[in-house]
Amino acid sequence: MKLTNDEPKTDLATWRPRLAAMAEGASGGDGAHDSAHLERVWRNAQALLARHPEADALVVMAACYLHDLVNLPKNDPERNQASRRSAKLARHQLSWMNFPPERLDAVAHAIEAHSFSADIPAESLEAKIVQDADRLDGLGAVGLARMFYIAGRMGSGLAHPGDPLGVAREFDDRSYALDHIMVKLAKLPGMMQTAAGRALAEERLARLLAFREEFAAESGMPPA
Repeated sequence: MKLTNDEPKTDLATWRPRLAAMAEGASGGDGAHDSAHLERVWRNAQALLARHPEADALVVMAACYLHDLVNLPKNDPERNQASRRSAKLARHQLSWMNFPPERLDAVAHAIEAHSFSADIPAESLEAKIVQDADRLDGLGAVGLARMFYIAGRMGSGLAHPGDPLGVAREFDDRSYALDHIMVKLAKLPGMMQTAAGRALAEERLARLLAFREEFAAESGMPPA
């Protein structure tokens, strides 16, 4: 269902500050999943919505702002439950705020399906857009900064000292941040749900791969 001019209750400009306020403080001090992350995800989603005007923009916006209401560390054993908990909490809080009830299921699904670790298929167009928008924030320059920030919080090293590119060893992104590019981030373009998301992801991944080669060169290692 798309927004129409006779639906002031669901106007994006009205709901955006309310959703942002609801999400504020949910990061628990995690700078990779803070309010700036939510704004970037929404900005990514807007770029994808421009290619899919048939999608419900309010559902997408709500899911973008509320997808990390429950934020568990990457190494938490219950990490794969975070998106389900976020969806449940978002549904409760949105109901209390008189969010359009006919959109609650769609928002909850988009939140549940955004997570890489939850492995929940994105069934709706809105969920596909939110998933792509969130994963785009893990690529490019911002994704690189987030990768090293998260690795630092988890106590990982920057890269393997003797083989940063993993030429003669198995990748291990729990021990070495740089390995995360190949373990996860390089796979994201192929997992994108929209053509526009895939194109953007491929552009951003190219920057990460170039950085990886530059890192190895500065470390005194030959290119792969």
